[in-house]
Amino acid sequence: MTLEARKEVFIKLGDFLSEFIRNSPSVENKNFHQKLQEKVNISVHYNGWFTKENIHFSLAQWASALKEENLEHWLSNYNFQEKEPKTVAVIMAGNIPLVGFHDFLSVLISGNKILIKQSSDDNQLLPVLAEFLLEANPSIKEYINFTQDRLENFDAVIATGSNNTSRYFEYYFSNKPHIIRKNRNSVAVLTGEETKEELQPIAEDIFRYYGLGCRNVSKIYLPEDYKIEQLYQAIYDWHPILDSNKYSNNYDYNKAVYLMSEFKIFDNGFLILKEDKSFSSPIATLFYEKYSNLEILQQKLKAEEEKIQCIVSNNLADNHIAFGKTQQPGLSDYADNVDTLDFLLKL
Repeated sequence: MTLEARKEVFIKLGDFLSEFIRNSPSVENKNFHQKLQEKVNISVHYNGWFTKENIHFSLAQWASALKEENLEHWLSNYNFQEKEPKTVAVIMAGNIPLVGFHDFLSVLISGNKILIKQSSDDNQLLPVLAEFLLEANPSIKEYINFTQDRLENFDAVIATGSNNTSRYFEYYFSNKPHIIRKNRNSVAVLTGEETKEELQPIAEDIFRYYGLGCRNVSKIYLPEDYKIEQLYQAIYDWHPILDSNKYSNNYDYNKAVYLMSEFKIFDNGFLILKEDKSFSSPIATLFYEKYSNLEILQQKLKAEEEKIQCIVSNNLADNHIAFGKTQQPGLSDYADNVDTLDFLLKL
């Protein structure tokens, strides 16, 4: 398959996803619309953290990303040369819907073959999208394989897991070109000068996917004199998140643990704030630290950059992400800041 042919099938997929989100399938896509709807429903029942709203949110992000102008802009930064394809094994996480799709896209758009090992937490949606690509261009069949078995006959690896499993991956795949991803979290830096309107979108960064993504804000840095009610007022519109039994159970459990342990916490009825030096906070909890000097904080975050996926603020630095934008990454926003496509093109 040529690069143009590869781009064309993904543009078609983006068009199909746009139709799906609008619930207005074209005649030729009606069958796939029904198949994807069935898999969305199965996913919701199979994984209690996957809601229809969050799945549709993920699909909408990919519908936008796969527009022709976005693909062209992304790919214009690379030098493509047609060569013998390599087989890339991709071990996917399952924390949020279609979390492995960017790797799927990158491997195929690079002209390589993909051997996919999905997480059991997110194994319903991607096969339907792969089937759509096959229908759009049958020659892609030899480029896509799913497996539940031991990985064999591959040339390179992209694996995403916890800090524990990453050590296993590093050892097991040490003799292959690889990208191994570990736990990362995202943080926000507030100054206290943000208006309620400016701060409101941070709720999307905190609560989307129930905070389970590596791009979700799990910790905030606050100035010494920050008034916590400013944050709570800004995020109040997300209080219906308590309607989720899994979320509310986590909220109740963590609150009970903190109170019994006599930790000082802040609580607004659906989000607990706890002072903690760690980055990874439990569900329904947001860790915070106070700072007195913004420049020193920036240096501290720089030193910890291997643990951080995104830094969110109101334009405090060029590499910071605006409030509300963490779950809308562009195609060139690579996980762990490792250029996946560059890695794949050099195989």
